[in-house]
Amino acid sequence: MALPRRVLLIGEDLELCRDIERILRFVDCEVITASPRDVPAEASGAACTAVFLAVKTVEEDVLVHFAELHRHVPLVLVQDPDDPNPLCARLQTLAAAKLDWPCNYPALAQCFEGLSQPSGTPPVRSPELFRSLAGESPAIQRTRKLIQQVAPSDATVLVLGESGTGKEVIARNLHYYSPRRQRPFVPVNCGAIPSELLESELFGHEKGAFTGALSARQGRFEMAEGGTLFLDEIGDMPLSMQVKLLRVLQERTFERVGSNKTMQCDVRIVAATHRNLDEEIRQNRFREDLYYRLNVFPIEVPALRERVEDIPVLVEDLTSRLKAEKKCTIRVSAAALRLMQKHHWPGNVRELSNLIERLAILFPNGTVEARDLPEKFQRHAPASLDEEGRLENAASADEESAFTMPQRASDAIGASPRLPEDGLDLREHLNQLECELIKQALDECNGVVAHAANLLRMRRTTLVEKLRKYGLRSEETSII
Repeated sequence: MALPRRVLLIGEDLELCRDIERILRFVDCEVITASPRDVPAEASGAACTAVFLAVKTVEEDVLVHFAELHRHVPLVLVQDPDDPNPLCARLQTLAAAKLDWPCNYPALAQCFEGLSQPSGTPPVRSPELFRSLAGESPAIQRTRKLIQQVAPSDATVLVLGESGTGKEVIARNLHYYSPRRQRPFVPVNCGAIPSELLESELFGHEKGAFTGALSARQGRFEMAEGGTLFLDEIGDMPLSMQVKLLRVLQERTFERVGSNKTMQCDVRIVAATHRNLDEEIRQNRFREDLYYRLNVFPIEVPALRERVEDIPVLVEDLTSRLKAEKKCTIRVSAAALRLMQKHHWPGNVRELSNLIERLAILFPNGTVEARDLPEKFQRHAPASLDEEGRLENAASADEESAFTMPQRASDAIGASPRLPEDGLDLREHLNQLECELIKQALDECNGVVAHAANLLRMRRTTLVEKLRKYGLRSEETSII
């Protein structure tokens, strides 16, 4: 029986909710209980693996809206088989399973089995499809919400983010939750195909169209007909191809290489890039008209260092996948997780995934301690660790945290700040502080952005964005 790990229980009868919660906890489910009136504000639904609905009299349109918003979470209706007033037909359609109450263990097991085949909704998300979207940080929750909002439409989506953040994962999610999910999802890496072959790759060619064209061949647009075409690394596409792509996006027609026959196409375009397209436009490497054609609905994927609180959840997801693939399994200690959360993660979730796989090879079916992590993680380790990777003296650790660290911060930034009596706008204050430190870094590096970015421990593209945000760009500032 496949058990959901975290259940949101919505009910109005406190005694009934207590009984259901007791049963679910008995089978090792974490349960969060909410009343129907709290449903609109309940944000936990997106992070739960199942929703149990145990209500009799309530405004059903509120529950229908909630269920449709969280279609990716299987819905279980807890019902009295003798109730003459069942819930509305729309909720019955959205439900993945129904559970007659009171129930016995076989009925509960059958209910959980039904969660893998929901009726009227996409199947329960698979870890292979949704890798890197695990977590409950505000950043990843915002990303999931944007996916839910735009997926049902045919709007063109531009996915922006650093390498390794999971841009193709976002694209597959958009396809999976769209009405096109029964049709093909076709990815093409625009930066990996030579420019002279890219046109043929996208639009296909006729026999004899060029040397080596021994037979006619479909292009990716034809393969994706009715489905989704994912143009990865669109920022690396040559300018000559950008013109042709723009025409296809505008006219929804194209011709194979070597043919004068116009073909219609019905595809949903999702593009992605790790490049700063605004900067590429200024450097005349990307067409502005194509940018605005693609940038209908932008989704920025957060870097892993911007959601380090999700690392324990991601590690659990990755180790569970290794176990499911019957390779091996490992356990990562709390001390090791703390060191992971202090790492900069330039490779993002891909780097984390590779690390977990490497650790699983080195320590099969064992526990990874802080000392077992690669050397680059050890710079964040406390000065003295015991054999289990913990601080030898907990009291001294508290003192180090309470007194030494603020002193170090004051050494780096200046005198320890004091909160004014009438308070302050924290966001504004932090922006001013960030702006001042960026100015200092640029002065130290004679305006060379790449060097200033290294000094500030951030990517050059991130610093360029911040320069634009604070209006610090100037003619003498180098972006090399």
